[in-house]
Amino acid sequence: MENKSTVLVAGAAGFLGSHLVDALLAKGNRVVAVDNFVTGNRANLDHLKNNANFQFIEHDIIEPLPESITQNTYQAIANLACPASPIDYQEKPIATLRVCSTGAENLLMLAKRDNARFTHTSTSEVYGDPHEHPQTEKYWGNVNSYGERSCYDEGKRYTEALIFSYRKMYQVNSGITRIFNTYGPRMRPSDGRVMTNFIKQALKGEDITVYGDGSQTRSFCYVDDQIAGQMAMLESDLEGPVNIGNPTEFTIKQLAELVIQLTDADVKIIYEPLPSDDPTRRRPDISKAKSELNWEPNISLEVGLSKMIEFMKSSQNL
Repeated sequence: MENKSTVLVAGAAGFLGSHLVDALLAKGNRVVAVDNFVTGNRANLDHLKNNANFQFIEHDIIEPLPESITQNTYQAIANLACPASPIDYQEKPIATLRVCSTGAENLLMLAKRDNARFTHTSTSEVYGDPHEHPQTEKYWGNVNSYGERSCYDEGKRYTEALIFSYRKMYQVNSGITRIFNTYGPRMRPSDGRVMTNFIKQALKGEDITVYGDGSQTRSFCYVDDQIAGQMAMLESDLEGPVNIGNPTEFTIKQLAELVIQLTDADVKIIYEPLPSDDPTRRRPDISKAKSELNWEPNISLEVGLSKMIEFMKSSQNL
């Protein structure tokens, strides 16, 4: 993909999608942004209304793509359309499965038509509650196909299989990234994920709720690092899958303690039972991203978390 390309971004009003739109425009590309606002936020794109290289189309990619989308010729298509928060996908499980199946295929057919580079933002959730640690891209995962989280986990796994088949059958130039616990400005304070929950509780002076004993781990990647990885994948011809995440592992209890420290909140940690199918360990092996995309994260959790706290302090919806 070269600068001045026309790029379709699905899920463009979401947390990650809107940051990717910004990065593409900053490099001189024309962006056609698509979102149905099921979980996206119009305010994430408000600053682009007068940008001549930006076009927004409200549409649900589960439905056939309208002429306003298909009349363009695309050099690249980036698929970030899918609810990503457990609160959202457990509330909308059928829509989640359909956007991972029918929605993704509508975009793949367009990529096939235009011979466009197609990238898909998959997830570390394809590894489930992993028996391998850290997780490499060769690990097949330990996923419950019949449970509260299965609509998301298996939906994303299906999309990966669909992309493989389009590459094999139709030679679609496709790439898959598997992202790990990304955070930063434009996350919805009410999205129910651990980072926003902890910060919101601390800023409101409420005790921080940790599920389980707090020993379960995550690897948190700041959004600027994540988008640099997504751009590197989009601009390459790499097939993947490729893990894009921060390999520095923290326990949930450590995260809660750091949030309390950085917010200077007079609160304590309280413990509740761990939800079903919640992974106990999560850390990416990013050897492939380093060697094939020349990518690795640079922003520490303390620095990124401080930026996230400032963003949430300014939010109107705590």
